Amino acid sequence: VLALASWFSLVMLLGASAAFVGRPGRPPVAIAIGVGTPLLLFFAWLRFSPAFRAFVLSLDLRLITAMQAWRWAGLGFLSLYAHDVLPAMFALPAGLGDMAVGFAAPWRSLARLHRPDFAASRAFVRWNVFGMFDLAVAIALGSLSASMSTGVPGEITTAPMATLPLLVIPAFLVPLFLMLHTAALMQSRLVARNRAA
Repeated sequence: VLALASWFSLVMLLGASAAFVGRPGRPPVAIAIGVGTPLLLFFAWLRFSPAFRAFVLSLDLRLITAMQAWRWAGLGFLSLYAHDVLPAMFALPAGLGDMAVGFAAPWRSLARLHRPDFAASRAFVRWNVFGMFDLAVAIALGSLSASMSTGVPGEITTAPMATLPLLVIPAFLVPLFLMLHTAALMQSRLVARNRAA
């Protein structure tokens, strides 16, 4: 919890100083660092710390699955597109993909409650893989859209994603949701291995 609070506070502090704002027509390098650094630290910690790996495997799978329901907030991307704040190229796929994952999350969590071995099912694995793919597509489209912007006044770009409060999505929530999917897939593999033993 302390690590998450510190990470969130750092994002807010850097966001308040406009550290993630890039120039039009340039790849969003600062955002890429904001997404990539927590993930690199997470995977390195998993690789080199058996205690942390054990902690990840001990997380309540129903809870970390249900937490993905927050992605229903992808509806906000559609609203921002409708109000000419974000471009369709980014907002529509990112919003619809997040909504699909978020809508399914409670049902996946309930299935785990009624069927303990559901975590090892192909349906659960596919949902997690789709959730990760959706986030990767959103990052790619956001980067492409930023790189294609011209800086012309009135142009609709992904620039708002580099400022608060939207910055919290790519710099905090996207890596966090990827970590949760990773934890769920790790537990899925463990359940499958135990079932086969």
